[in-house]
Amino acid sequence: MTRDWIATARTLSEALPYLQRYTGAIVVIKFGGHAMGDDAAMEGFARDIVLMRQVGVNPVIVHGGGPLINDTLARLGIRSDFVRGKRVTDQTTIEVVEMVLSGRINKRIAQAINDQGGKAVGLSGKDAGLMQCVRDAPELGFVGQPGAINTEVLERLFDAGMIPVVAPLGAGATGETLNVNGDTAAGAIAAALQADRLLLLTDVAGVMDADGDVITEIEPEQLRALTRDGIVAGGMIPKTETALAAIEGGVRAVVILDGRAPNACLLELFTEHGAGSLIRAPRRGTG
Repeated sequence: MTRDWIATARTLSEALPYLQRYTGAIVVIKFGGHAMGDDAAMEGFARDIVLMRQVGVNPVIVHGGGPLINDTLARLGIRSDFVRGKRVTDQTTIEVVEMVLSGRINKRIAQAINDQGGKAVGLSGKDAGLMQCVRDAPELGFVGQPGAINTEVLERLFDAGMIPVVAPLGAGATGETLNVNGDTAAGAIAAALQADRLLLLTDVAGVMDADGDVITEIEPEQLRALTRDGIVAGGMIPKTETALAAIEGGVRAVVILDGRAPNACLLELFTEHGAGSLIRAPRRGTG
């Protein structure tokens, strides 16, 4: 037992430079996948977020909700069609999407954080003009792409010690509700905040090479080459596209990591080993 406590103390001591490194940093976290549907995983995630805030990090949670939206639409007998992997969203569907994202999912995450002693505030991209959107392809209906991001509401929440939990919905040109891909929304918000890190939690360990091994650190051009060669494919492509766009927008680094792993966010931020695949632009020489 004494050895366990000694190991814990050593771990805390070794984390000191990383705790100092991230004091005051903004970290945007896209939360989704298996962890969001599991009560124990949700509790662990919430505890990690509260700890991050306690040591001076400013976290922003952006969540998805596709599986629960699918289940709710099915129960209501509303059919979903998809074009190029995106849900066709008519007026009836967007009402259900808003109900699920801004209601059930958003408040569940905020409550989980509050239960761990944090101060989470649930909102959507429609609140306080946070995320103004433009319509995506006309055939998709009420689906949007982030345009202008108003970071003032998030910055005020940081100043008040609050943790924003954002549902990926935005307002269109006439105030209509638009559904936004969760990864895309997280990337746009991270870029607007000039975040230190964007963490994309998913159900795989990270970006894999041709042998199926996780690539722990990769530069944008290498990532583009893996995509051209078909090594990065399927559901990983939207995440890597989000990562590349975020870095081009000024985010210092993006990490794609397994949200099912216990304490994944803490491992990434506060240990030498890190977690998942870190993507960032090449470091410039000092001359």
